[in-house]
Amino acid sequence: MTEQTRLEPGDKAPDFTLPDSEGNDVSLASFRGGPVVVYFYPRASTPGCTTQACDFRDNLALLGDSGYQVLGISPDKPGKLATFAENEGLPFPLLSDPDKTVLTAYGAYGEKKNYGKIVQGVIRSTFVIDGDGVIVKAMYNVRATGHVARLLKELKLDG
Repeated sequence: MTEQTRLEPGDKAPDFTLPDSEGNDVSLASFRGGPVVVYFYPRASTPGCTTQACDFRDNLALLGDSGYQVLGISPDKPGKLATFAENEGLPFPLLSDPDKTVLTAYGAYGEKKNYGKIVQGVIRSTFVIDGDGVIVKAMYNVRATGHVARLLKELKLDG
């Protein structure tokens, strides 16, 4: 396996501007002042990605009450993201990174094992970024199921 970028707590979060599901540009910098959860997922409307997105949706009030915003990023085009957001009632921005520039900058794209084979693809990852744009948590190779509950526990938001 080749070496790829891995971000760690204390690193400055790579800034980005990407189109959302409506084609509007969304910048990480516009969320300065409050914490943001940025999660990367392989493909909209697939079983695992739907589970993960719906877990974020179902816990959005809990995250929001503590000041967290949520952004989901995948290589999907805005139209596919719009369908995904509408079908699943996702009230947070889904951002399109088809050339995988932001995915790569965060170490969320590269070599991974899939059914025992090494392949290139999206590495399901989640980052918690503070109001100053510094990474507080960097979680790579997360599971779609149960990940949000684990994140809430680590952020001490699970009650």
